[in-house]
Amino acid sequence: MALALTVRKQFEPHEDYGFFGPWSVTWRVWTYPTSVTVGFQRAVVVEELDPALVAAVDQTGAVRNRSRSRYDRTLRYFAMISLGDSRSAVTASDVLVKVHAKGVGIEPLSGKPYDANDPKSQLWIHLTAWHSILYAYERYGPGKLSPADEERYWADCAVAAELQTCDPADVPRSREGIREYFEAMRPQLVGSDTAQSMMDYLLNARVMFPPIPFFLRPGAWVINKALRYATIATLPRWMRKMAGLRQSRLLDAAIIPVMKISFAVISTSSRLELLLLPLLSPSTVTVAAPALLRIPPQVRETVTPAQARERHGFLPPLEEYARFRKLIDSRAAARSQNGALQDPGSEPPVEIDEYEEILGPVG
Repeated sequence: MALALTVRKQFEPHEDYGFFGPWSVTWRVWTYPTSVTVGFQRAVVVEELDPALVAAVDQTGAVRNRSRSRYDRTLRYFAMISLGDSRSAVTASDVLVKVHAKGVGIEPLSGKPYDANDPKSQLWIHLTAWHSILYAYERYGPGKLSPADEERYWADCAVAAELQTCDPADVPRSREGIREYFEAMRPQLVGSDTAQSMMDYLLNARVMFPPIPFFLRPGAWVINKALRYATIATLPRWMRKMAGLRQSRLLDAAIIPVMKISFAVISTSSRLELLLLPLLSPSTVTVAAPALLRIPPQVRETVTPAQARERHGFLPPLEEYARFRKLIDSRAAARSQNGALQDPGSEPPVEIDEYEEILGPVG
């Protein structure tokens, strides 16, 4: 008991429960250890089949050059939306819109322009993440949600979509709806050489590991392989073929009990989860700890994203992007008139001094 109180005292309580709270199915699914491992790895891997997204990712080089910090910041963002307080969530949403403003260019396969803040691209990222987190939970965790809980989960997914530039009305509200969405997206997905290379790279869990001492490397190798097998086992055959991935049905089946037992053991202790989380995403710890330890917030309430934006002075993401894009374009035009030609997409972000504080270290 004393140890538990000591651990709890290490973390500051959130301002409020954010958008969902400890009684929600979202907290139940997103705090289970499958979420930050197989679930999140699956999400970032599947995302790469969208040619516009992989072009934007490849443009920055951040995934390969700063793999660990990129994984850390992205996971922290999703944790802030699902588990954090409302002020942090809407602030992070605002910052991310501005960071994504640099992600514009021409997609090389189609020759069409892409924009990281495009509502369709944001919907793809959002649904891929929420679907993958749930898929991993059901396959390697406690099992399938009840129909009522599943309905609530997708309703929560629509609420979280209000923090993106996509329209929450476009979020499917059922398992069947999600399947229909992926079927509709399937003709637009491309297993290009760049996508296949990126997916294979992200399936190597070492991109998220900290420096490993020599004597622990065999264990890290085993964990890395297990996560890779478990993640590939969640991918449908058509997706594996597109991604250039091969894995036997026997291995698909064999990895299930291994991962279910491992995650069940980890889930028995929130303190154990907090010991392991810094290895994968150190900046997520302060966001997730109050939820994992059930530390009451300063105010025990949940709010809607609209209420949070009004309370803390933010515009809806799509409106904020239109405003911010106009500012960037006007600055680029001024530079052009002065003889300093510059691609609008390379214009340095402005108004995001809080980037490192909100989303985690850049390096």
